[in-house]
Amino acid sequence: MRVLAPVDDSDCSFRALSFAAGFAQRYGGTLHVVHIARTDGKTAQAVLDRARDQLDGEGVSADPEVVTDLEVSTPRYGTQIGEDILTLVEQREYDHVVMGHHGGGGVGRLVLGSAARTVVESAAIPVTVIP
Repeated sequence: MRVLAPVDDSDCSFRALSFAAGFAQRYGGTLHVVHIARTDGKTAQAVLDRARDQLDGEGVSADPEVVTDLEVSTPRYGTQIGEDILTLVEQREYDHVVMGHHGGGGVGRLVLGSAARTVVESAAIPVTVIP
């Protein structure tokens, strides 16, 4: 089983990463951690460093990566990031997605953030959303 855990710099993203690490271990899967960004800059590197530290602390072997080769638009908002995650799922043939959600403001996002909503509504594979 190939488990995708997209991360950003939010705490909910890292709660989801912790769940994804345990999930992959429990079911004998491989964990793939990605951060979608326009460039591999300082912010992206900080997210990867935090992910590596967390995974090391949990005894999980995974090499987080920054994905910059998608058609990244400016600015990067949730719906587009959700579509980018779906593209990765299809291109890399993942079996499961585990992601956090922001669930921010707006009536349309009362339960899920827009990236999580996009993935949940359109993915052809199981998606686990962690608050």
